[in-house]
Amino acid sequence: MAAATGRKLVIVESPAKAKKIGEFLGKDYDVDASVGHIRDLPTPSEMPADMKKGPYGKFAVDVNNGFDAYYVVDPDKKKKVSELKRLLKGADELLLATDEDREGEAIAWHLLEVLKPKVPVKRMVFHEITKEAIQRAAHETRDLDTRLVDAQETRRILDRLYGYEVSPVLWRKVRQGLSAGRVQSVATRMVVERERLRMAFRSASYWDVEGEFAPESAAGQAFTARLTGVDGRRVASGRDFKDDGTLKADNVVHLDEAAATAIAISVTAADVSVTSVAEKPYTRRPSAPFTTSTLQQEASRKLRMSSKNAMRVAQRLYENGYITYMRTDSTTLSESALTAARGQARDLYGAEYVPDAPRRYEKKVKNAQEAHEAIRPAGDRFRTPAQVAGELRGEEFALYELVWKRTVASQMADARGSTATVRLGATLSDGRTVEFSASGTVITFRGFLAAYEEGRDEETLARSAQEAEERRLPKLSEGVALDVLRAEADGHETSPPARYTEATLVRAMEEKGIGRPSTYAATVGTIQDRGYVRNRGSALIPTWLAFAVTRLLEEHFSTLVDYDFTASMEEDLDQIAGGQRERVEWLERFYFGDEAQSVEGLRHLVDDLGEIDAREISTIPIGDGMVVRVGRYGPYVEEVVPEGVDPATGEVTDGALVEGAGKPRRATITDDLAPDEMTPAKARELLEAAADDGRVLGQDPETGRDIIAKSGRYGPYVTEVLPDELAAKKGKAKVKPRTASLFQDMDLATIDLETALRLLSLPRVVGTDPESGDDITAQNGRYGPYLKKGTDSRSLQSEPQLFTITLEEALAIYAQPKQRGRAAATALKELGEDPASGKPVVVKDGRFGPYVTDGETNATLRKDDDPDAITPARGFELLAEKRAKGPTTRKRTTRKTTKKTAKKTAKKATKKSST
Repeated sequence: MAAATGRKLVIVESPAKAKKIGEFLGKDYDVDASVGHIRDLPTPSEMPADMKKGPYGKFAVDVNNGFDAYYVVDPDKKKKVSELKRLLKGADELLLATDEDREGEAIAWHLLEVLKPKVPVKRMVFHEITKEAIQRAAHETRDLDTRLVDAQETRRILDRLYGYEVSPVLWRKVRQGLSAGRVQSVATRMVVERERLRMAFRSASYWDVEGEFAPESAAGQAFTARLTGVDGRRVASGRDFKDDGTLKADNVVHLDEAAATAIAISVTAADVSVTSVAEKPYTRRPSAPFTTSTLQQEASRKLRMSSKNAMRVAQRLYENGYITYMRTDSTTLSESALTAARGQARDLYGAEYVPDAPRRYEKKVKNAQEAHEAIRPAGDRFRTPAQVAGELRGEEFALYELVWKRTVASQMADARGSTATVRLGATLSDGRTVEFSASGTVITFRGFLAAYEEGRDEETLARSAQEAEERRLPKLSEGVALDVLRAEADGHETSPPARYTEATLVRAMEEKGIGRPSTYAATVGTIQDRGYVRNRGSALIPTWLAFAVTRLLEEHFSTLVDYDFTASMEEDLDQIAGGQRERVEWLERFYFGDEAQSVEGLRHLVDDLGEIDAREISTIPIGDGMVVRVGRYGPYVEEVVPEGVDPATGEVTDGALVEGAGKPRRATITDDLAPDEMTPAKARELLEAAADDGRVLGQDPETGRDIIAKSGRYGPYVTEVLPDELAAKKGKAKVKPRTASLFQDMDLATIDLETALRLLSLPRVVGTDPESGDDITAQNGRYGPYLKKGTDSRSLQSEPQLFTITLEEALAIYAQPKQRGRAAATALKELGEDPASGKPVVVKDGRFGPYVTDGETNATLRKDDDPDAITPARGFELLAEKRAKGPTTRKRTTRKTTKKTAKKTAKKATKKSST
């Protein structure tokens, strides 16, 4: 046993966290980071040759032997593992300080399996990175929780089985390279189902009347009211219509424009009086403190952050000691946090803004885990936004302020006031009676609203605008006569169900019990990266590819995308984590099924792929004989004209119709067209445009061939029309027409023949290098315009330079030292000296996007890192992570090493682990 005064090694996940914790623990502790997981299940291609032929070959999991997993250390982590082993040799105690959730527990277990420590090992856990919390955690340790490890390993194996069995089905039946996932496929289905509702939606119009009224001889007290009843029957509003445009019930009055206009005209001449006045108290309670889900939703609504970016910023705030752990389902606050929030609210707003007793919130979301506190400012005393303004900037400050406001407001008093409802009545000249109503809310005590008000999603904005509006009505009593100052008919259209945003999708997933807080951001990002969902503003729009994939899964793997089944898997994982269920038993039932209970396992679901009609699966009917098909090169619309039918008029010209016998008309669907916008009329428009084969600009004077301008999936372009004898050639003799994309500043409608011929002349020979004798050409590529001389390429600044750059200018560019990326030499932002290297760190723009560098190490910015708003701390963190990974190993070297050591590795590998 090591002496009490010996050195202790503390291992956390991230370099930023290691640095902060090291400051709190002192000189007797070495603190280092594993940089996330150090090992995982390898892909089959990465496994040693002998292992590929054995029971682990398909999944890296032996499904016939207790679902035993074969793990390997990530090649990028081998250097890190060596460093940790070296530090461990000089330590008398090992403290595993990874996050206290399943993933963190699993990281700790993998570290134990690989490092094989011979010194005492303790599990160190904390929910905030403050000096008090870290020092307390270092002395109040526990043992590794193997139940949490089992739950994480079950999830990892489950996802491997799901992905490796179902994804190949998508490759064969829809398109190569697609992926399926336990949570991502269900989330995709949710977005597709919402779009289907929009596609099936039929708008309905309805009218009502808005009037402006005032007590007689008191025009200064005017107020507006809306028509709500005619002859004792309620006037129809938007909620009274079904999605097909028909009324839900017969006991309402559906006004059209003429009827509403007639009522408006009659009301101006009628005697109007108050028929009733009702007043009731108004109370509004504050929202609970943030969970992972609600933080992502509110960051999206108020700060316009994506889920992924919100979690990334929250991670930085947590690691630097500003907020508590940000992956949690709990709305609970500790006693010290309750005291801090109540005290701060009292100091800032007054004693009357704090209730007598602390507010305690109980989580009511399906499958909630109460493992942690809610997300709140760190420490026993919260720092106000003003106190951290000098330390935090941009997104970090905005998110901290959001967390602080929500936490403090959660312990403040209710907002109070009163709501008055006034009903007005009148008899029209034709004898009909009409009723108008108006409501107004007066907040007499703002309570928690003085600190914070929760944002609202788009679909509730219209409804909540009137509910939340603070409007004061004049003092009225029953029987008071009113003047009619104005009355106007008002028309409305019903709206389709709102598309999901990242915020509303996260909320819906949470309500259904799908996924976990730590997976929401990754899931939303995955379905976007996989091409299943794209953004239009904040709305999530499914692609046609998502329709095809979802249909296949619904029809042939319905259980796997069933919402209740997916949620039940999360409950089962909770039970494994709690020790109520066994990992192996559950996996066997999921994969092999249970005949006694008629449960079909995943293995059997993928057996009958021959029954899946690939063409039918990728076909989406849109009405009037029009269909959308998802093809190898993207979606297109198709109309099959039966034989004997004139495609222009639809008239029968020759005998009986034979379905499918006609030649199909097809047109590419551009990416900017949402599925609910693909109506039969729009389909015909695309088909007619495609039938035109583009706009003929003229003939090439050298070849005599027509030059046309067209719009394709990847944008507008020009091309030449080949003679029939050339166009008919196939195989090696096939001739491709010259084609060129339009420049970004060119318009398809105005491009002329001269410009088109110049585009088709690219690549252009600028001249010959007098020293090397190589031709220098100017050409347009995937990453923009560039020069090429042999194998040496140099970027140009703009597309027009392709036509104007001279040989002298090109040689001047080549005379300069080659720079990586386009204009990478210019620093976009200076971040100061890196604490590790001591060298100045700047943000630059490279070929593959913006990155940070200290001159030795380069680290690419993540998708949601804003080059203009990135903080020095974030830049230093990216560089630290890149250094921790070590140099990138080339694939060629890896293959040679694997081949030489394959047999040796296979012999040493145990069923449960590997080096």
